Amino acid sequence: ELFTLTYGALVTQLCKDYENDDDVNKQLDKMGYNIGVRLIEDFLARSNVGRCHDFRETADVIAKIAFKMYLGITPSITNWSPGGDEFSLILENNPLVDFVELPDNHSTLIYSNLLCGVLRGALEMVQMAVDVKFVQDTLKGDSVTEIRMKFIRRIED
Repeated sequence: ELFTLTYGALVTQLCKDYENDDDVNKQLDKMGYNIGVRLIEDFLARSNVGRCHDFRETADVIAKIAFKMYLGITPSITNWSPGGDEFSLILENNPLVDFVELPDNHSTLIYSNLLCGVLRGALEMVQMAVDVKFVQDTLKGDSVTEIRMKFIRRIED
C-alpha cells in the first residue's frame, strides 16, 4: 500500500508540474527507463536467471519472475504475433492503480506508464531494443490492463 500511495503522489505531482497528459506520460516513461536501467542488475543478481535464448523465454522471465518479484503479480502472456516478435502482458490486477480514479480532465494520462519505461530500460541493458506500450487500462474502463511488447532488434556492443 505504501508503494501504491507513494506512486500516486508522484503522478499527482507530475500532473501539477506539466501542462498536459502527454508530457506526464513521457516523464513517467523516462523515469521508468532510468529505474529499469538500474533495476536489471538487482534482478539478475537476485533471480539467477541466465541469458534468454529467444523473445518467448524473455516474456516468461518478465511475467513469471520479474513481475512476481517486484510487484507481487504474475501477468498472463497472450496475443503472440505470428512472427513471435510481439506479445501482450495481461495484468488482471495492477497494484499501481489500487485506490485510483482518473479525473475527467486527465483522460489521456497513462497512469502506469512507468512500467513501460522500466521494461524498456531493463531490456536495453541486456541488449534488447523493445517497444512497450499500454493498449488497455482498467482505469479507462477496460476489463484488463494490457501491456504490448514488441521486439525491435538486438543491440550489439
